[in-house]
Amino acid sequence: MSQPMWTAVDDYLEAHFMPADPALEHVLQTTLDAGLPPHLAVSSLQGKFLQMLAQIHGAKKILEIGTLAGYSTIWLARALPEDGRLISLEAVPTNVTLARKNIEFAGLSHLVEIHAGKALDIFPEIEQSGIAPFDFIFIDADKSGYKDYVDWALKLSRPGTVIILDNVIRGGGIVNFDNNTRTMTGLREYFEHLAQQKKLTSTTLQTVGCKGHDGFTLAVVL
Repeated sequence: MSQPMWTAVDDYLEAHFMPADPALEHVLQTTLDAGLPPHLAVSSLQGKFLQMLAQIHGAKKILEIGTLAGYSTIWLARALPEDGRLISLEAVPTNVTLARKNIEFAGLSHLVEIHAGKALDIFPEIEQSGIAPFDFIFIDADKSGYKDYVDWALKLSRPGTVIILDNVIRGGGIVNFDNNTRTMTGLREYFEHLAQQKKLTSTTLQTVGCKGHDGFTLAVVL
C-alpha cells in the first residue's frame, strides 16, 4: 500500500458519499487563495465522520481548538441543532478573518463564534463565561500543546463529553525516537499524560487516506 493507493481509495469513497457542496468547496478555494497548506484541514470523509460523531452524541455545545479556514468548523456546526453553539479558537489573526467569512458564506454565523488568540490564553475566559461544559471537543492545533489541551478539555467538559484529538501519529513519527522535534516530543508527552488520566477512557486509531498516514485519539470523560 502506498500514498497513491490511499488517495485513490479516498477519491472512490468521496465519489459515493460526498456530493457537491458549494460552502465546503468555497473554503478549500479560499484556503488555497490565502496560501494556506490545504493538507492541514481534515479531509471531506474525516469531516463527515466528525459531523456524524457529534450528531450521534447529540451535541449542543462544541469546542474546537484550531480553526484554520473553517473547514472542520462547518462540518461540526452542521451537526448542531438550531439552538446549538460552537466556539472555535484560532491563534492566527488572518485565519480568523478568513474563517469568519467562510462561516458566513456557509450560513452558520448564528451558530459559530471564532475567538482570536492562543488557546491557553482563551481557556480561562471560556471557563469564567459559564458556557461550559461542552458536549464535544475537537482538537486540531499545535501538537506540542496537546498535553495542556487535554487538561483544559477536562476542565471544560462533563461526564460523557467526547474529545477528539487529530493528527497524533504523524506518519509513524511518534515511534521514530530519533525524531525529537517539538511536535514529536510534544505528542509523546501527550500520550504519556493521556495514559495517566483516570477521568478519561481513550483509544487511538491509525488512519490512511489522501492526508497520508496519521491517526486520531477518541476519548470520553467518565
